[in-house]
Amino acid sequence: MSNIVKFNNVNDKILTIRGTKAIIDTDVAELYGVETKEINQAVKNNPRKFPEGYIIETSKDEKSELVKNFDRFNKLKHSTVCPTAFTRKGCYMLATILKGEKATDTTIEIIEAFDKLTELKETVAELSETKDEPTQKALMQKGGEIVAEIIGNDLQTSDTETSIEINFAVLKFKHTIKRNSKNQ
Repeated sequence: MSNIVKFNNVNDKILTIRGTKAIIDTDVAELYGVETKEINQAVKNNPRKFPEGYIIETSKDEKSELVKNFDRFNKLKHSTVCPTAFTRKGCYMLATILKGEKATDTTIEIIEAFDKLTELKETVAELSETKDEPTQKALMQKGGEIVAEIIGNDLQTSDTETSIEINFAVLKFKHTIKRNSKNQ
């Protein structure tokens, strides 16, 4: 079942471009199991399905930043075309055009990944505003659980303890995950 798209694979591809969470067309193509040209052709053939807010046409400077900061974009270095980035809505719209089981499964994972990031953002915002200690504790627990979901259960552990700490200037999340190896 190697063609099942996992949440972590999607989550690793989400970038922030102009303040918006999005996935670059080459990464979207990889997730959907198609060529990048198929993704771009789908947009070209269906312009009404991609209104403002669904895709971001990157600039030359943004393309350069992608190449500079992410090894996976090195192939864009000499390309004359700037990549397109797809927001959650744009990824979903692609699924209505790209048919097949993989497109559906990938779309579900993309939506889940974006949702978890949004949920974490809302939890952090609520935590920074509340002064009630029991509510803070509950929100810290919720935030830790979301972080654990984002990271996933694919961590190879045996009788270990993993601490995840995220520092947001005004507050800090610390979530500890204890796992025991299961003898099969």
